[in-house]
Order: sequence, then C-alpha cells, then structure tokens
Amino acid sequence: MERLIEIGKIKAKAAAEIQSSKLGIGFEKLDRDVFNPEKAYDKVAAIGVKWVRLQSGWARTEKVKGVYDFAWLDSIVDNMVSRGLQPWLCLCYGNGLYTESANQYFGAVGCPPIFTDEEKTAWADYVKATVSHFRDRITWYEVWNEPDGKWCWKHGANAEEYGQFVVDTARAVRSAYPEAKVIGGVICLREISYLNTALRVGMAQAVDAISFHEYTAAEHKVFERVTVLRALCRHYNPSIEIIQGESGSQSRSDGAGALKGGSWTPLKQAKQLARHTIADLISEVTFTSYFTTVDMIEALNGLVGEKSSYLDYGYFGVLGADFDENGFSTGEYTPKPSYYALQTICSIFAETVDVVDLPVIRLPRESKRIFAQDCDDASIISAGFRKPNGACAFAYWNSTNLMTSTFESTITLQTATLSDDIRLVDSLSGTVYRLPESILEPQKDGCILLKNLPITDYPLILTFGDFI
Repeated sequence: MERLIEIGKIKAKAAAEIQSSKLGIGFEKLDRDVFNPEKAYDKVAAIGVKWVRLQSGWARTEKVKGVYDFAWLDSIVDNMVSRGLQPWLCLCYGNGLYTESANQYFGAVGCPPIFTDEEKTAWADYVKATVSHFRDRITWYEVWNEPDGKWCWKHGANAEEYGQFVVDTARAVRSAYPEAKVIGGVICLREISYLNTALRVGMAQAVDAISFHEYTAAEHKVFERVTVLRALCRHYNPSIEIIQGESGSQSRSDGAGALKGGSWTPLKQAKQLARHTIADLISEVTFTSYFTTVDMIEALNGLVGEKSSYLDYGYFGVLGADFDENGFSTGEYTPKPSYYALQTICSIFAETVDVVDLPVIRLPRESKRIFAQDCDDASIISAGFRKPNGACAFAYWNSTNLMTSTFESTITLQTATLSDDIRLVDSLSGTVYRLPESILEPQKDGCILLKNLPITDYPLILTFGDFI
C-alpha cells in the first residue's frame, strides 16, 4: 500500500446514525446467562450493525407453569432498540417443566416440546406470550436453532418433525401478531434433503424466510449455498427470503465449536469476517449475522451437574473476553481486529446498496512490484455495488486458503470512467487511499487503466464518487 496516498480513515457510524443495513451480529446465549450484556451494548452499537440476533430462552422465562417473566429479555431488547439496533428473536429452547429430558441439559438445549399435548400447548402459549409482549419492538421470529444437528434436536434430527413444529409455531406467532415475519430452517448442514423434507411437509407455506448457518474458511462456497437454497425455496414458495443467520470463525486455534482446530489467529479471523460478509452482500441475502459479539462458552452439549461438560470455550467474538471458573465471560470485552473490520464494512455499506454489474475487467500487465505478471487467478472474487446517489464501489480479493498462506500481489483493472474521484479502501484497517498518477492511466476511448493495484487475501474496495 506504500505507493498509495493515505488520505484518512473511514469514519465509523453508530447504529443510531444508520437508517437501514443488511449487516448484523449475534448476541446469543443470554438465555443461558453466559456473558454480561451491559458491558457490550455500547460497543455493539458503535460497530454500526443494525440487526442483532437474540435467543428467547423459554426455560429462563417460564420457571413456574403459566407464569412468564420477561424482565431479563426486556432489558436486552430495550437496550438494543434505544441504541438504534433491530433485534430479531430465535424462539428456543426446551423447558423442564414440560419435557423431562430438558432437565438433563444445560439451558434445556435441544429438547423440542413435540411429544405430548401438554408440551405442545405450553410451547404455543409461550410463543404467543412472547410475540405479544415484544410485538412493538420485534418483527422477525426464528423457529429453533440448528434442528438438523444432533446437538439441537437431541433425540435425533427429524425433518418431518421440525417442519410440523414450524407450521404449529408459525400459527402461534401470527395469532399474536399477524404482521410478524417467521423464519424457518435455521440449518447448519450443507446437504439439502433435510430442508427439502421440512419444506415439503408444510413449512414452505408457513414461513417468510429461511435462515442458514455457514461456518467455512472458504467463503466462495457461500455463493453456491445461497443459489441452491434460493432455488429450492422457490420450488415450493417463490416469496421465501434467504437470511444468513450465523457465520464466523475463531481467533485462536484452541477454541471449541465450529471450525475448531484450525490455525486461527486474530488477523485470520478478521480476514474471514471481511471475506464472508462481503460474500453475503454479493449473494443478496435479506440480512446477514456474524457469530458473535463476545467470546463465550459453546454450551450446546452441556449436562446439568457436570460443569466440565459445558466449559467449552469458543473464541468467535469480535470482542475478546476472559472466563471465570463457571465459564462466564469476564474482563473488559476488548475489540479484536475483526471488530474494526466489521465496523469499516458497516460504515461503507450503510443504507441502501445494490449489487450491480460494473464495467470493470482484469487486464494483466507486467508488474515491477512482483517481478511478474499481475495476478489473474481464477480464485479472485469481485463484485460491483451502487448507491442511490449513483456512486459505485468495486470490491475484490483473492480467495486463497486462509489456513495455509498469506497473499498479496498486484492487479490491473480497466474501467469505463465512472467518476474522476477514485479511492481505495482497506476493509480491515479502514484506511482510505488516493491513487497516484503512476497507477491511473487515462485511455483515448474514455476508459481508464488502474495499473498494478494491490490485491490481497481480504477485500479491498475501489470507490467511484461519493460512496463513503
């Protein structure tokens, strides 16, 4: 980047300064009380995300049959709303008052109330009470979490059971709030047979959207996943929207949970976040949620009375934390590089942004920077964006293997003159650069050649006009 002319930094926008955005973050597991939300509210709002995923916590809310205490969740929702954030609620998990097996598992995770009439009625009553209580603050309601995984449907994943469960839950949601939006699926596995079955048994007509979880170091897989899910849903109900409900990576190699064991570092986590978030925007999902805000225990397989079974620490947070002897997240909740990457992307892509084709093409040239030809790898990912004011952006990166390499090279692009005001933004640091004349080569035909620009293994963003 040293050939470029640094002219400043992206100014972070707090959530309250942004009217709309597709970008969000997870604030999960407070149904199990694993971190202190008070220490995170302001830091989350300062990122500039708009959507915040919460989990409803049936067992924490209904501790006496028929008595609902929403005080703990009210505090979280109100703190979010007052800061300009938009909560959406995952309705989960079980309740030992009605399902005996739920008493065995930490947080009653993975124990759906589907076997007796009492369970079904209690769940429907709880859903109605929850939606009625929050209807003035929450519109989107998601049904359960990762039901296609054995950790969240502990007696064995069953798509027909889940499909009917969504149908029944959606009916309860809309009886309390007819205008509510219902999200089904919440799937974590890539194969489509589970979702196909759930849609076929009636879920397709019961939901407004399907959510999926995508934990991968290879974000190019997102494009195939969204394309296939969208096609499958349209087969049954063309109006179904697609939501990316969880993605993320660790910042340490010793973490539990998804992508465990990888050679993760704070820098690799930031790169994965930037690559995956931009990929989600390219895929045009309705909104996207990064997992998660704070480092915390995973706690999906915990057994009551066996504390060691749920002291499985995950390092997915954009805020780093320490842990006490009970697994509670302590410390100051310190921002990691991933925090600043997400903050930069939220500011750049705030408000209405459309994915568009731009007249930009790669034209490799000799590059003294690398003593070779410019990079023209098939693994390059790029896309164009446009804002209502006509300003455009072109994001690009080389989707090399984050686990095995660090990549930087050069790239030459030819573009029709979209604007005389061209900038380059580093998505990790938020640094904004002006391009020197040695890089800008006007051409007689009204095009311009951007010679030997830097290309890295995380998104760099060219802007044309007042995009930022």
